[in-house]
Amino acid sequence: MRVLITTYAERTHFLMMVPLAWALRTAGHEVRVAVQPKLVDTVTQAGLTAVPVGHDRDLWDLLARTGPEHFFGKETGWPAPYEAAEWPAEDVNWEHLRAGYRDVALRWHKTSNLPLIPDLVAFARQWQPDLVIWEPTTFAGPIAAKACGAAHARVLIGADVFGITRDHFLRLDRERPAADRADPLGEWLGSYARKYGAEFSEDMTTGDFTVDQLPDSLCIQGDLPYLHMRYVSYGGPAVVPKWLHEPPRRPRVALTMGLTVTDRTGGYPVDLQDILDAVDGLDVELVATVSDEARKQLRVPENARLVSYVPLQALLPTCSAAIHHTGVGTLATATMCGVPQLALPWDVDQPALAARLAAAGAGLSIHATEATSESVREGLLRLLTEPAFTERVAALRDEMLALPSPNELVGQIEELTRKHQTNG
Repeated sequence: MRVLITTYAERTHFLMMVPLAWALRTAGHEVRVAVQPKLVDTVTQAGLTAVPVGHDRDLWDLLARTGPEHFFGKETGWPAPYEAAEWPAEDVNWEHLRAGYRDVALRWHKTSNLPLIPDLVAFARQWQPDLVIWEPTTFAGPIAAKACGAAHARVLIGADVFGITRDHFLRLDRERPAADRADPLGEWLGSYARKYGAEFSEDMTTGDFTVDQLPDSLCIQGDLPYLHMRYVSYGGPAVVPKWLHEPPRRPRVALTMGLTVTDRTGGYPVDLQDILDAVDGLDVELVATVSDEARKQLRVPENARLVSYVPLQALLPTCSAAIHHTGVGTLATATMCGVPQLALPWDVDQPALAARLAAAGAGLSIHATEATSESVREGLLRLLTEPAFTERVAALRDEMLALPSPNELVGQIEELTRKHQTNG
């Protein structure tokens, strides 16, 4: 089987797709990863074969120049219409969803996808993959799949707000008179399907099937066919520092606010000094990943170690608690290590995932805009002193371990590929 994996040039999203790529490769399948030129080195560092497609156009660079409102209509959170995924069904209306798809979502998706589409389609037609795997907003993936007759699937990088929003839209659209319906996303995808000799079908919005890397207690899904897969941590090339070879002499606490925000903006959604002040004087060792630039501005307490990077899969097993932004990779890695967590979510799906974590009893949640030294200190002390958090995160880890590993999932993926492909 030939498998083509693609994502727009977002490094953290690609990293979450790597373990499945490895599993498919070690099962004997041919795997190619088609990405914009700037992501090629990241792909090859993961031991995978890269196919450069299109040209480099970066959504984050455009956001910096034009402002988030140009694409998203607001400064933080999910852009329209995807914020509706977190609303009660009775509060969602068709006009809002249609306008969101037309005015905001398509602007975002076009910016990310147009640089990839022509080259990706050309390569797919030449290479003839059986399956195309795509990141949930890389619609160049299903366009290429339609152009060559391949099956196609999404790999989620968080909550499936895209699938939930689409469910709302289709439900409300069916309730309207036929002459008064409009589907901006479907019309856009359909225009490319027709350009390459196919017709639009609903699978182009959400895949023939979707791989979710979170267990039932944490996942947020729509009414779609999903495959659950055990999360495997991969953060790119890494070296375990010597100081991690020795066990900590007192409870160790990890602090990380993720790769994307530091890579892209150099800023943080919380006041790092407040968090450092919160642990100052406590009988703990804080290990914080902080950019070199940000470190220059901080007063560092004696019980804190600041590093630019440390592999979480090596650090977290030595920790008694973790403080993080609720990025899905960090959340899943900490949970797999059985570490109670203080979540400081900021935007997109982070608040919803943090709420799920807290509801499972495996951690606490404080919105990043409301986090203070006092609240962080209080929450951290609860995680360190109340055994219930350790017990509940252990139960959550067991739930994750019960999911099939990427290698164990390959057989189901092979069956679904045969079912959905038309070029076989």
